[in-house]
Amino acid sequence: MTKLPSAVSTARSPGKMSRRGGGSGPAPYDFRRPIKLSRDHIRTLQIAFETYARSCGTLLTTRLRVVSSVTLASIEQLNYDEYVSSLSNPTLIAVVTLDPLPGTMLLELSSSAAMTSIDHLLGGSGGPQPQRPLTEVETPLLRGLLERMLGELRYGLETLVDISPKLKEIEYNAQFLRAHQPGDAVVIASFDMKIGTEECVGSICLPFNTILPVLERQETIVLTAAERVIRDSAHRNLTVGLSAAPIDVAVRFHPIRMRTDDIVDLRPGDVVPLGHPTSLPLEVTVNETVFAHAVPGNQGARLACLVVPSPAEPSS
Repeated sequence: MTKLPSAVSTARSPGKMSRRGGGSGPAPYDFRRPIKLSRDHIRTLQIAFETYARSCGTLLTTRLRVVSSVTLASIEQLNYDEYVSSLSNPTLIAVVTLDPLPGTMLLELSSSAAMTSIDHLLGGSGGPQPQRPLTEVETPLLRGLLERMLGELRYGLETLVDISPKLKEIEYNAQFLRAHQPGDAVVIASFDMKIGTEECVGSICLPFNTILPVLERQETIVLTAAERVIRDSAHRNLTVGLSAAPIDVAVRFHPIRMRTDDIVDLRPGDVVPLGHPTSLPLEVTVNETVFAHAVPGNQGARLACLVVPSPAEPSS
């Protein structure tokens, strides 16, 4: 593993830092798990989530009767366990279905965002909030707000796919939530939120295998004449390079099986019978793959083989 600049983070405002990183510095890059989201995918998601963030900020301002804003901070591809370990405890996680898409989405809000929203819904002025689960009175209020936020998410993603988000349940500890397998790839959109004077954070966790087919359907690559020339030149150079690459070729008899003690007892002059018929050509292989057949011979003082037609497959 080495360190390279992250290829999937959107630009952050000066002084802003994600909970999952130390700002805009280098991020870990594991070459065994290459990032699969292309720049076009990231740009498409960025446009959709920025639309959602603007409409969600307007919704919060209207519903909470206090000036609010939501800003997209970053888009990252992580494993599910990496995402869970990055969340604070307690936090509020809404488990959401995305009919007709498969899989489960998570909408996460920090405890301060949830409690501040409820305070304003009840006519409060904000300020410091307690860190605790919601009461039976507070839960329906927040569910109503979350359902409205999911409606804005449907609006934000409508250029990509028509979905009907539905809130299933609310959890407060990500460690107890097993929405996905630990190693599953997920796409994380992180948001900076401001509700009145309270600055807080939130995130959306989408299964990678759910969102990737949607993004691939949106790909429309139009190349200019200069880009086509560059692409064709690169294709030719790659073809020439592969054609000139040296590879090891072997000519072999059919393998046989021997007992271990027979192999140990072999001495010079011993004859080992091979199961290869004299009428059958030898196999020409590359990396254990047979690609031709040949008969042995010589060319001057060197051993050689003559490539011959492959024997017909025995009929079953």
